[in-house]
Amino acid sequence: MSFIDIERFRATPVETAPYDYLVVRNFVRPERLQDVLKDYPDVPGPGSHPPSVLTIKGDFAGLMAELDQAPFRKAIEEKFGVDLTGKPTMYTVRGFTRATDGKIHTDSETKIITVLLYMNDAWDSDGGRLRVLNNGTDLNDFAAEIPPDGGTLLVFKRSDKSWHGHEPFAGKRRAIQMNWVTSQAVVDHEQGRHARSSKFKKFVRFITGRAA
Repeated sequence: MSFIDIERFRATPVETAPYDYLVVRNFVRPERLQDVLKDYPDVPGPGSHPPSVLTIKGDFAGLMAELDQAPFRKAIEEKFGVDLTGKPTMYTVRGFTRATDGKIHTDSETKIITVLLYMNDAWDSDGGRLRVLNNGTDLNDFAAEIPPDGGTLLVFKRSDKSWHGHEPFAGKRRAIQMNWVTSQAVVDHEQGRHARSSKFKKFVRFITGRAA
C-alpha cells in the first residue's frame, strides 16, 4: 500500500493569501505512519541533516522514495502552476529543534517549492507550530498555524513574501524537508554544507554523550 494519500492532496485547495500554500493532514496514511516512525533515522542533533549521512532504511526509505516519484511531482506542478521538469530535489531530515530555531524567514531564492512533512505523534506543545505569516516582522500576525502532527504536510511556493516561523520549542521535533531547487549546483552546495555540520554533531555526541 502507498505511504501517501495523493488523492487527499489533489482534493485540498491551495490557499493564495498571503502566498500560495496548502496543508494536508493525514497525508501519510495513518495506518502506515507508525511503520515509518519506527524506521525514522537516528538524527545526531538539531538542524538539517542530509540523507547521505544518516541510515535511511525500511519504511522511511520507502516514504522518501515515493515522494520522489512522478505522481507527487505532477500533483505539485498542477496545484502550484509550476514546471518542475529537470529541476532537482533536495532532502533534509530533522529530529530536534533548539529554543533559538523558528525565526521568521522566506527560504532562499534557489528554492522553488518547499515541502515539509511532519513525523511526530500528536503535538501538544504551544511552541513549534509553524505559522504562515502575513509579514516578515510579526510572528503573531499569521494566516494559519500548523501543528507538526505526524503525517501532516505543508507545501508552499517560495516567494519574497513566503514568510514563516514558529514560537520557540526545544526538544524532539521530527520533519522531512524536500525542495525542488533551481540547479544541481544548489543541491551539491547545500547538501555538502549540511553534511559537514551533521558529521560535526555526530562527533560532539560521541565525545560528550549528548546531542550538539
